[in-house]
Formats: sequence, structure tokens, C-alpha cells
Amino acid sequence: MPLKPAYVSVTYGAGGSTRQLTHDLVMKLQKETSLTIVSHLTCVGSSKQQITELLQTYADSGINNILALRGDPPPGQKFEKPKDGFNYASELVALIKQKFPQMGVGVAGFPEGHPDCANRLKEIEFLKMKVDQGADYICTQFFFDNRDFYDFCERCQIAGINIPIIAGIMPITSRKSIHRMADLALGARFPARLLKALSRAIDDDYAEKVGVHWATEQVRDLLDHGVRGIHFYTLNKSKATLKIYDSLGVVHSDQLNV
Repeated sequence: MPLKPAYVSVTYGAGGSTRQLTHDLVMKLQKETSLTIVSHLTCVGSSKQQITELLQTYADSGINNILALRGDPPPGQKFEKPKDGFNYASELVALIKQKFPQMGVGVAGFPEGHPDCANRLKEIEFLKMKVDQGADYICTQFFFDNRDFYDFCERCQIAGINIPIIAGIMPITSRKSIHRMADLALGARFPARLLKALSRAIDDDYAEKVGVHWATEQVRDLLDHGVRGIHFYTLNKSKATLKIYDSLGVVHSDQLNV
């Protein structure tokens, strides 16, 4: 809270495994803090009726920001459309905007490519469908080379996508964590310079220093290029993000708007 973020988001586990915990935490944060809450909402395992009822509960509680996602199936399984549910995030966006037009809706973008779509041209077409259904902003998957983000933004502009694009940053906190990141984002690219720096770290404490330094340089460069927003993926570990703010010489987000 002292960092004064524009929002905090609460995610699902794969296959909706933490769905109820997500909803409980969203409601707790809304009641007990002054933070703006963005709840993740996926198509996995939910019917249109169930999603509509949940959205009504959120609306009644003053929660008016949703990150609309197709969602990941359980490990080792392929996504299957739920009975009376949705196949695509664009359909979920359309439902939210139709029934709850006051809600702000974010969608996912993939600077390095969507793991389920090898055709990069089609990938942007699918993203444009989400935007055309009323998405208000795009929050990207994490990346480690800002050139991938800038290229993604340019391809969005070519496709007529003009809503804000928020850059996703996930600081590395240990050498082991990069393997988890690789599993979380299939196709994620780890630059050789980053891997070399991590290989020089004598232990995980120093590996975290490398990760924080790398992420700080990414954020500095993004800010210098006028990025519309930065989303820190924390995986429930906030210390690395706090260290990034410290390295930037700021104590809260308002100072990043200079």
C-alpha cells in the first residue's frame, strides 16, 4: 500500500484451482483496504450464468475492474469450452461490457507470442477481437527484453489497437525461479546476457540482486519511452518489487509519472 499502486490484481491458479480463494481475497481487499482491486476472471470451468452472478456480486460490492482471460486448463490438459460457457476471452469481454458497462476490463497481450498460437498475424487479430468487444487496456505477459515489448506495441498500432498497453515485469528472485517462469510462460525468451549474469551469482541472494537489477533497468527504459503503465508480477513475493522502487530512487508510484 505505501507504494500507491494504481491497482492490485488477484489471479487464479491453472484450471481455476484457486477460484474461490481468489474471490474471497478480492472481497477482503475491497472491504479492508483503499486499494483499487482488479479481479482475474477466466472462462475455465464456468458457465455464462455463473460468471454473470459473480460479476453481479462484484458490482454490488463496488468492485468494477476485471482482467478477462480465457484461462489456463489444468496441467497436462487442453482447454475445453465449459457447458454453456465461453471458448474465448473476447466472448467474456463482450458479456461484461453488455451486462456491466460500468466495469473496466483489461485483457492479456503476449509480446513474445501466445503459446497456443504459432501464427503471429492471427495472434494480433485475436487480440483486436478482444479490443473490439470493449477491452479498455492490455496487460502483457512478462518479458525480459524491452525490444519485444516495443515491437509488440508497434504491431498493435498497425492493427488499429490504440488502447493503453501495460508492460508486465517479473523480477527473477532465484536461479530456480527461472524454471518456474519458463513453465508459466511457455515460449518465454531468456536473453543470454541475463543467463550469464545469473550464472555468475554465487547463491540465490546474489541471483536476486541480478534479477532486481535487470528488472530495474527494464523499468527505467520503459519509463523513458513513455510506457502507459507497468504491472509487477510478484507471485506473492513483494520484496523484489520494493527493491526495484528503491533502486529507481522513488518511494511510491506517483513519482514514476514524471
